[in-house]
Amino acid sequence: MSDAFVPALTFAFEIRAQLTPSLHVGHGDGEKTEFTPIVGGTVDGPRLRGTVLPGGGDWSNTRGRVCELDARYLIQAEDGAVIDIVNRGYYHEDSGSPDQFDGDLQVSEAGHYYRTSPTFRTDAPAHRWLAETVFVGLARPVAEDAVAIRMYALA
Repeated sequence: MSDAFVPALTFAFEIRAQLTPSLHVGHGDGEKTEFTPIVGGTVDGPRLRGTVLPGGGDWSNTRGRVCELDARYLIQAEDGAVIDIVNRGYYHEDSGSPDQFDGDLQVSEAGHYYRTSPTFRTDAPAHRWLAETVFVGLARPVAEDAVAIRMYALA
C-alpha cells in the first residue's frame, strides 16, 4: 500500500481590502442581511501583485452566531489584467480555533473561524492559473476599515 495523500497549501498572495461601513439590508426570520462596500486595496505575494478596484462588496447573512459571506469584486494585476473574484466563506466565534501563523505572520486569531473559498475569472493568459486552481483563504481584520485575506493554493 502506498502512503496516504495529504493535500498541501501553498501561499500565493494576500488581498488587503479597504471597506466602508456596512449597510443594513434587512431582517428575516432569525437572520440579518448587510452589504459592506469594498472601495479599494492591495494584492501582494509571490504569485500575484496588483490592486483591488473600488465598486465591489460583501453581502453577508448572519443567522444565529454564523455569518455567511458572499463577496464579489475586481482585482487589477500589475500588468493591467482585470480579474473577477467571487469569495464565499464563513465567520463565527469558535473557542476551538487557535492562533495560526505563517512563519512570523499571524494569519488568524484564536477564537475566530474566518475562512473563505474564492474563485477567479479572467481571460488573461498570464493569470489563467487563478481560474484553474482551488484556493483557501484565511481572513483577519487588520484595521477597523480593512480585512486581509491570505490566499493559499491547494496542491
